[in-house]
Amino acid sequence: MTAETGAGADAPIVIGVDGSEHAAQAVRWGASEAARRAARLLLVHALGIPSQYMGPWPPSHELREKLAERGRALLENAEKIARQAADVEVSTWIDNDNSSEVLIEASRSALMVVLGATGHGGFLAGLAVGSTATQTTSHAHSPVVIVRGDDVENRPGDQPIVVGVDGSPRCDTALGYAFAEAALRGVPLIAVHAWYDNEAVADVIDEARFVSHESVDSIERNVLEESLTGWKDKYPNVSVQSVVEHDKPRRKLLELSTVAQLVVVGSRGWGGFRGLLLGSTGQALMHHADCPVMVVRPQPESAEVRSS
Repeated sequence: MTAETGAGADAPIVIGVDGSEHAAQAVRWGASEAARRAARLLLVHALGIPSQYMGPWPPSHELREKLAERGRALLENAEKIARQAADVEVSTWIDNDNSSEVLIEASRSALMVVLGATGHGGFLAGLAVGSTATQTTSHAHSPVVIVRGDDVENRPGDQPIVVGVDGSPRCDTALGYAFAEAALRGVPLIAVHAWYDNEAVADVIDEARFVSHESVDSIERNVLEESLTGWKDKYPNVSVQSVVEHDKPRRKLLELSTVAQLVVVGSRGWGGFRGLLLGSTGQALMHHADCPVMVVRPQPESAEVRSS
């Protein structure tokens, strides 16, 4: 699947490589996804030495060469892992720049960017809470998938897709990707809307205590159904289960991640998903989700999500 953000019919799945086991898992998962889509893989390694080095002691030529040699070896090994996982076309790219900048640039023409949950050194170190994940997911021009969970590439293929819905227009892009993923796999979609969040209702908490649970629940169910209507029409063969919870979004999403093959969330939204990447919901998913998590940035109004 792809959105009209520069990714063409030959758009690759881009995977960050740093030699860690988590990155290897991302390579295996990404290779399987590429085979599912008849797409190619682009394995990327960043040295973290920008050409315009601003530090007090620029790295020596010898150090640059050693880092580049190590990077080429890591990419060669990652290519072997990918080819063992699936019959896919694989190419590699090594760059001097910082990891997030390299990944964001690669995302301009990517189907998606895939990263392991944690990694070595500068490339993916501290990914779940660090700057690489935050910057990449916040600024990428394609969806970013953080591969979490044990042996995810060998899980049953009939597990559902889960998507977080908050009723905002910005969430619509994430819904489009979630429906497309469910259609591509031929699996059900579980749409989750959490209508109570302390952050979301802090400014109306006094009024909220006088509103019945049943009344708010009915209103919020309508919010969810209105969000889903257009996508249900576009994907009539996707079976959709609507889940409305009087709870924080992260709790239900984490619970469902144990039975899902992918959780899809928007990078920004209202209500319970506001500030997702920097707040508790996003951090909880990055740290504790039991399956891969796809983070989708809102696209321009003219953008179209489609399967490929």
